[in-house]
Amino acid sequence: MKFKSSDFIFQLFALLAAVILVHAVYVAIIRPNADALIEEQLAREAAGETYVQQRSLYIVMRDYEQEACFVLMLWAMAIMGLKAQRSMRERRLLDKALLNVSEGTPILPEDARDLSRPIQALPEEERNYLLPRALLTALQRFASTKNVAAVSNSVKEVCETEGDRLDSELAMVRYITWAIPSIGFIGTVRGIGEALSQAHRAVEGDIAGVTVSLGVAFNSTFIALVISIVIMFFTHQLQLMQERLVLDTQNYCDNNLLRFLKVS
Repeated sequence: MKFKSSDFIFQLFALLAAVILVHAVYVAIIRPNADALIEEQLAREAAGETYVQQRSLYIVMRDYEQEACFVLMLWAMAIMGLKAQRSMRERRLLDKALLNVSEGTPILPEDARDLSRPIQALPEEERNYLLPRALLTALQRFASTKNVAAVSNSVKEVCETEGDRLDSELAMVRYITWAIPSIGFIGTVRGIGEALSQAHRAVEGDIAGVTVSLGVAFNSTFIALVISIVIMFFTHQLQLMQERLVLDTQNYCDNNLLRFLKVS
């Protein structure tokens, strides 16, 4: 419950910070430059000049749908950054000798309590990591059942449960990844709708409004799809990191605990 509460607060403040940061950049830089470029283009068209219209990044990014996509991108990056940092901290424990067992020394059921003490002495945050929980569960199961197979199953269950939990915690990131292209399509529908509403002006020869509206339609989809590709890449990298952590934890338990267990 403590982890869930802290994660919720972090996600809330991360979303608020993303909104403030992205909106500040849009108000201060992107929209002023985009509006200036659009006014210059319209002025040239009104003057009848022949010129090659340059595709500016400011214009591509100027609309509200693109702004929303960047907010969601930063929010997803913050969430994934927190989870990646936590996974890296847990992985550092795999390099530590949490069990003081010499090579070739058997572990009997009556030794489980003594081996548990160094793990229980870890800071509270580290005790909640996967590796200490798996080791403590295995030692407690060995002391109570005196059955090596039961210990192996308990380690496997803890690791599988942790894998399911980590996968479920990526639900918000997956939702954001789905929402970003959807927002891009909303911009497409809005732009096409505005372009159709100005079709009569295009028939009369004034196509400026239609081109601007179609620009909204295609630019929003373009930005949304690019951001979605980036988010999906980092999501898969994070998921791979978490899966490796679970597998490496199970291997750690096998190599440093299970193979030493012996029932007298």
